[in-house]
Amino acid sequence: LEQDLQTDPPCHPRACAIQDCLTKNGYNEAKCTKFVDALYECCQAFYERNGNDAATASCPKASLLRLKMDQRKKGIR
Repeated sequence: LEQDLQTDPPCHPRACAIQDCLTKNGYNEAKCTKFVDALYECCQAFYERNGNDAATASCPKASLLRLKMDQRKKGIR
């Protein structure tokens, strides 16, 4: 996690991992959920460290990230 937070832009390797997974799996998102969860974990740490107004191209805005994470906890993909 720490290494992915220090890339430019932050969390970029995790965003790329999602794209790689989707490409390899015919864009079947169900097969790539662990990569999405990993990106969201990185993004959450990014916002905790830099504040909700921080920005990185690899992450949704902080408010959208929280919404997406809540939906995933409730089983809404």
